[in-house]
Amino acid sequence: MFQEIWLPVTWGLVLFLLGMKIMESALHAWAGPKLIAFLHRTTRTPWTGLVSGTLITALLQSSTAVTVMTIGLVNAGLLSYARTLGIILGGNIGTCLTTELIALNLTRHGAPMLIISLILWAAAVLAEDMLPSYLKRKLPFLLPLQYGALAGAGFSLVMVAIRMMQSIGPALEERGIISWLLTHATGNVLWGALAGAILTAIIHSSAAVVAMTMGLAAGGVLPIEFGIAIVIGSNVGTCLTALIAAIGGTRSGRFVAWSHVILNVLGAILFLPLIPLLETAASWLTSDLAAQIAHTQTIFNVVCSLLALPICYLPIWSRLDSPRQGSPKFGPGNAHQT
Repeated sequence: MFQEIWLPVTWGLVLFLLGMKIMESALHAWAGPKLIAFLHRTTRTPWTGLVSGTLITALLQSSTAVTVMTIGLVNAGLLSYARTLGIILGGNIGTCLTTELIALNLTRHGAPMLIISLILWAAAVLAEDMLPSYLKRKLPFLLPLQYGALAGAGFSLVMVAIRMMQSIGPALEERGIISWLLTHATGNVLWGALAGAILTAIIHSSAAVVAMTMGLAAGGVLPIEFGIAIVIGSNVGTCLTALIAAIGGTRSGRFVAWSHVILNVLGAILFLPLIPLLETAASWLTSDLAAQIAHTQTIFNVVCSLLALPICYLPIWSRLDSPRQGSPKFGPGNAHQT
């Protein structure tokens, strides 16, 4: 049982989280210095904040990273309450890119992609180290190539990890674990949502939980409705990192973290009774079970964010900023603009 289930799951999760961290760090090092200025320019309204949060999260492949970065900016007095709400909603949408890419069934190409990415990275590093200065000035793409190759290597590790985690399906079914799971899941989607929330809180990655769910669904050992419940729960579990990041911070930072929690919990409460509708919509889009899970997460996050967007325009958020007149201005030259 250890070799057939726990070993693939453990190594799969380790490789998945390592790949995500490599990809996130490489992309952040590549584009990170420009992101704060980008947020200042593009968060004047909740709608533009949503779009900006979506783009940055899709780029960094981590809604948690964007939320933590937002909390840091608010703690420093560089962003106002109202500006953060749109970013949070956009982060929920942008994080769906990872699972949609996974749904393209690229897992069988993970190892070749990893080898190619590492070769490109090594070539770029050697060129950067060995070429004379005047040639390096004529080849400005060497540094971006290093970061891009590392990001590709991280994504390749994610593909390899998913293929490893998918291999446990037959062993789970053979030992009756899936039957036990289905018995508890029947008619009780709350159980699935709770499992998704707890797993995500433990490993700090909703993408990893959703990817594992996609693998089990693709193997036919997990019912689609239970998989959808896990996806919904994972969106709640991912809030834990934001709460941890807000510990010891300002009232503004705690506001951002708890806003993230409230928005995701309300979205889960709204959609849990609508799981049959989500399943129907996902099956209409594709017959692939893994892709249905990915599309469900996208539908859930897009609809929840758009429904919550009008709330971000309420005047109360601007009034919450008014007691902070003595704090640093919210961005260069545009304090209190929402």
